[in-house]
Amino acid sequence: MAEKITVSIIKADVGGLPGHVLVPDEIQEVARKNLEEAKKRGDIIDFRVFNAGDDLELLMTHREGVDSEKIHGLAWETFEKATEKAKELKLYGAGQDLLADAFSGNVRGMGPGVAEMEFTERKAEPILAFFMDKTEPGAFNLPIFRIFADPFNTAGLIIDPTLHDGFVFEIWDIYESKRVFMRAPEEMYDILALIGGKSRFVIKRVFPKEGKLPADEPVAVISTEKLYQVAGEYVGKDDPVALVRAQSGLPAVGEVIEAFAFPHLVSGWMRGSHNGPLMPVPFRYSRCTRFDGPPRVIGAGFQLANGMLIGPVDLFDDPAFDLTRQKAMEVTDYIRRHGPFEPHRLPSEDMEYTTLPKVMEKLKRRFEEV
Repeated sequence: MAEKITVSIIKADVGGLPGHVLVPDEIQEVARKNLEEAKKRGDIIDFRVFNAGDDLELLMTHREGVDSEKIHGLAWETFEKATEKAKELKLYGAGQDLLADAFSGNVRGMGPGVAEMEFTERKAEPILAFFMDKTEPGAFNLPIFRIFADPFNTAGLIIDPTLHDGFVFEIWDIYESKRVFMRAPEEMYDILALIGGKSRFVIKRVFPKEGKLPADEPVAVISTEKLYQVAGEYVGKDDPVALVRAQSGLPAVGEVIEAFAFPHLVSGWMRGSHNGPLMPVPFRYSRCTRFDGPPRVIGAGFQLANGMLIGPVDLFDDPAFDLTRQKAMEVTDYIRRHGPFEPHRLPSEDMEYTTLPKVMEKLKRRFEEV
């Protein structure tokens, strides 16, 4: 039996230039150097380093499985070295997402975001990595649902017999720390009843049903770490990442990418306190400027070859997405004119996890009974 491959994305905000705009080249170079040394030691098979706005993204392949102390320790060490450089450069928010003093075996619950999957590499294994900035894990709910459950997006759900039975969604209640497995299309309405509440219910993984592919090997995984839950207060948005496998019994690459052609509204943006459109952009536009945004997503496409990463292809560097970006900017202009009013500003219950409560505390004593 073929030895399984693990693909891991581990990300953190270790400092931005200027403010929250992007990760400078100097910081990315520190990460590349550290991961290259790990590759030479044989700790990892291959890697790539990206930035999504001001988040440093480490994409690694290895055979250590998910939640590996070795791999998570390597990521933590990389972030620490990058933070040292960020402090030297006096970058804004240096080490912002490193919420623990020392590594304790796993970066989960320590600030960084994690999306990992272990699977048996197929004869041809396309894998797509998506990185978001200035938003929350639930921002992936709509595109992931469309990829694996919406026949208006994924034609293969209708015309490809290997997809026709649908997929299994693992959905997390991130307030109660619970999960449920639900099947599409049988439970489609129940799935939507949950994931439409994207601030609480988040798609964590998608699995194939029994058939051509192993049912216990995920075909998509999304990071679900919530920074405010770790820190106990607002320290920045979660900026989620995702891995999606494609083709041969799974949605085609084009069907995966199609799910991002609609710039749907997501929460985050300026000070983590606003709704705005998610704009798919090429790597070179992975910098959040206007009102620290708008929220954006980049996509990197690879073929795996015995764990080696062939690529990346910059998935959104295509004029086919120009209209999507134009629509996103029209929505940006429209919603920005609301200023401090909802629905541009998040509803009050979501603002509880921002810095607004500190303002409200100051005003509390001035309220009178009526």
